[in-house]
Amino acid sequence: MNRRHKTDGFSLVEVMCAILIFGLSVVGLTRGLTAALLANKESEVQTSAALIAAGRIELLRADGFLKDGEDEGDCGANLPLYRWKQSVTETSVEGLFEVTVMVANAESGKPIFELETLLFEAPYDSSADNLGGSGSQSQSNRQRRRP
Repeated sequence: MNRRHKTDGFSLVEVMCAILIFGLSVVGLTRGLTAALLANKESEVQTSAALIAAGRIELLRADGFLKDGEDEGDCGANLPLYRWKQSVTETSVEGLFEVTVMVANAESGKPIFELETLLFEAPYDSSADNLGGSGSQSQSNRQRRRP
């Protein structure tokens, strides 16, 4: 009547299955974290490019006058990853300009973000020169408004 029961622990097969399941879950978790970090970095790049493009358009608005043509440049030492290119084109409506700013990767040239908008420049009013101010000041304003 000497019976032995083999239920007093885990078998080698059970331990190997547990390790396999644990290993697969760790690999899945690692891939998920990597994907989240890459998406976060891509979001950061897109946001920076959008802010650069919006800043270029705001600079055009702040200048007070618009001129047809294209311009390009880099974003300085603080943002070496980006280059911008802007295009200003007058539309068929007097004083209305189409502005396109494209931000690209400085190394590969691959476009990251493009922003298009319409900007309005009020037509030059010569009667404002006659209403007030010195003649030299009015002359300099006229030269500044229409290069």
